[in-house]
Amino acid sequence: MNYSPKQIVEELNKYIVGQEDAKRAVAIALRNRYRRNQLPKEEMDEITPKNIIMKGPTGVGKTEIARRLAKLVGAPFIKIEATKYTEVGYVGRDVESMVRDLVECAVRLVKEERFNKVMEKASGAVDAKLVKLIAEVRKSDKCETPDEIFESNLLEGLKKGYFDNEVIEIEIADNPKPMELIPGAGEIAIGNIFGDFMPKKRKKRRLKVKEARRILLDEEADKLIDKDSVNEEAVKRAEQEGIIFIDEIDKIAAKGSNSGGQDVSREGVQRDILPIVEGSTVMTKYGPIKTDYILFIAAGAFHVSKVSDLIPELQGRFPILVELKSLTKKDFVEILTTPRNAITLQYTTLLKVDGVNLSFTEDAIEEIAAIAEDMNATSEDIGARRLHTVMENLLDEVSYNAGGDEPEKEVVIDRQYVIDKLGRETKSKDLKKYIL
Repeated sequence: MNYSPKQIVEELNKYIVGQEDAKRAVAIALRNRYRRNQLPKEEMDEITPKNIIMKGPTGVGKTEIARRLAKLVGAPFIKIEATKYTEVGYVGRDVESMVRDLVECAVRLVKEERFNKVMEKASGAVDAKLVKLIAEVRKSDKCETPDEIFESNLLEGLKKGYFDNEVIEIEIADNPKPMELIPGAGEIAIGNIFGDFMPKKRKKRRLKVKEARRILLDEEADKLIDKDSVNEEAVKRAEQEGIIFIDEIDKIAAKGSNSGGQDVSREGVQRDILPIVEGSTVMTKYGPIKTDYILFIAAGAFHVSKVSDLIPELQGRFPILVELKSLTKKDFVEILTTPRNAITLQYTTLLKVDGVNLSFTEDAIEEIAAIAEDMNATSEDIGARRLHTVMENLLDEVSYNAGGDEPEKEVVIDRQYVIDKLGRETKSKDLKKYIL
């Protein structure tokens, strides 16, 4: 679907509270991709993405914005930490491995799409195979199953799940485990080195029908898919639609004017990342990948270092800088109530499994938000992640006592319950003024 920037922001608003500047920036970047794809090839090749740097404390939505954006359009997406890479010549992962990881992600995406298309055809073939195997078991063993199943059609019984727990013997491919021979250079299956020169090994396994069906379905669908076509499409998708989210980029920035020591290594990683962001060709097991049109979104808290501490060439490749703000009490109230995956909804759904009907009053939500804001202000600011700490402590007793053979019960969390459980005075002290 071709979303307009406004529609993209509306979709992001369903999951992420606030941070309008960041949402607008990524929405425009995504729409520009669509606009570029509508141009003639000569003009298209001249236009490259405008990469983005997000600056803001942890837990305010930097990663979530990028992840939801990719999910919205089905684009290949990977999140990597800049600190996991080392300068060329040192032991560790080299920066080119981020592109290989992106291609692997694109291959999985395309495979999944193709699997869904052939699933109906594959399902028919697998059902026919399973019916034969179940029939063989019934001829050789006395199975304790209801009389009506014996009388009904085996295929119909299979589809209704009557035989899910029945054990059968199937023959499946014996795929060797892939090994990473050189760190960061990708994995290779030793048994597949000779390709099609050697016949593929098969092995027998005794499994329940439900599990056997899943394995056979994967095998059958795999036969119906053209692997070369999948790889070709994945490479194209990674090049033209890929998004790489580089987190903790501030950790590889040299702090202030200091030089030497660790700062030399940090600058080395920046210089290695530079050609990837500028546009280069990286060799992968699926073929060469051009990085010119991949969208790079970098993020960091920049508490100690500044964006200007990055090497000038790298700064120039991230022309859009958006600053994400710390979360306020109002933001916390919205996070607790409005998103589709709101944390209160998550706990309500979880406890419903054990027959607990959990509900929160408005004043309880306000109190939880105020506590989260105070804790972020008086200790480390960890953004929305603070709510997980608060909610776990708040619902500790309810979660512990739920379950077993108890009948369904109602639990209402009000303001007084929050105050009693979390030990917070009604009139909270303004501790912010004591922070230097």
